Amino acid sequence: MSEKFDFTIPTLGEAKIPSPIKMSKVRGDSRVNYVSDEERYIYETIANLDTGKLEFSKEECIEKAGPRESLYFNPGHVHAGIVTCGGLCPGLNNVIRAVVRALWYRYGVRRITGIQNGYRGFLPEYNLPTVELNPEVVEDIHQKGGTMLGSSRGGSNISEIADAVVRMNLNVLFTIGGDGTTKGALAIAEELESRNYKISVVGVPKTIDNDLSFIQKSFGFETAVSLAEGAVQSAYVEANDAINGIGLVKLMGRESGFIAAHTALAMSAVNICLIPEISFDLEGPKGLFSYIEKRLKQKKSVVIVVAEGAGQEHLEATNTTDLSGNKKLSDIGQFLSLKIKEYFKETGLEIHLKYIDPSYMIRSAPAAATDSIYCLRLGTNAVHAAMAGKTKVLMSQLNDHFVHVPMKMAVSRRNSIDPESSLWTTVLEATRQPEHMKND
Repeated sequence: MSEKFDFTIPTLGEAKIPSPIKMSKVRGDSRVNYVSDEERYIYETIANLDTGKLEFSKEECIEKAGPRESLYFNPGHVHAGIVTCGGLCPGLNNVIRAVVRALWYRYGVRRITGIQNGYRGFLPEYNLPTVELNPEVVEDIHQKGGTMLGSSRGGSNISEIADAVVRMNLNVLFTIGGDGTTKGALAIAEELESRNYKISVVGVPKTIDNDLSFIQKSFGFETAVSLAEGAVQSAYVEANDAINGIGLVKLMGRESGFIAAHTALAMSAVNICLIPEISFDLEGPKGLFSYIEKRLKQKKSVVIVVAEGAGQEHLEATNTTDLSGNKKLSDIGQFLSLKIKEYFKETGLEIHLKYIDPSYMIRSAPAAATDSIYCLRLGTNAVHAAMAGKTKVLMSQLNDHFVHVPMKMAVSRRNSIDPESSLWTTVLEATRQPEHMKND
């Protein structure tokens, strides 16, 4: 039987205030409609083989995102805050712009405050000024990479952040970030709830690795794959034009290899794709080095894509974490570059290896068109959720629908590639690499 989930979305109270957005309540009249809280999508169906029926409960269905007919907040009284946290990712400015414009133009909210440099911007010891936001300020930020508000890791003193939220009299807080940011947002919401302070905390998921659960696709992911494709193309040219050329490209992916896998599919030139979900041996008859040697003798060149979290079992653990609590990884790219050279020096086979790490070029780039559209829709739907009094909620797209996912659910586990999935099967077919590079 499939695992059951509870997608119930917390609310601050009954929504009684008429929305300033005028829409239809009649289906089939060719006009855009309000979304009801009763409109839901089935996340996963469970077939009862005895009755032949599909069984699911309301709690297992995901609440549809979109504008509600009635609001919890009076738009004229709202003070909204926006914060971006963690590492950079294409599309951060696009989300900020979408949130500001939806608040301003759709709801008439006139007090919008940007918090600088992540959660640290709330803390008095950093003494960071806030940024007044309006459509003019954010007019062209979507054309630039990074975030106009700045970002950082850490700053997780929940009690002091809650104190700052109360002093600022925020009614709504939009958090744009990944797993650590979302856990922090959930903790902030719960701390303020314990103080009986009414605030809507709405998250827009930002994880370039695409590893947040119940998120079909993270913004910035398609831009990352597109830019990674250029790095792999360069590696291919270098490898193909050299004697026994090896092109090695390290891509993002701490615990999940989605960027590496999709880049391998986008570039038929990739011969080996290494991801965190599948371990591999370096030496031995079935190990990585033997397969590289076999490939060079047959085809004279090889292109390898490795996710940053792959093969960590072969490296000395750092035993340290960053300010967001993420384990710091050893550099698999540099390690493989060195070890491959050592291996072939011992075998006496001349090779020419070029190592490329485009990670920071990718993270800091502006969003591509597809991600720009996606960010706009995520940001706008986040505003609709907040104005309706939804809280502890993350915006998501699942099964091609925009939905509300409880923050608690989204951080309960990490999304990763299933080695038995059709995605990984297609990667194996595209690269023609062995299913396992293990000697046992």
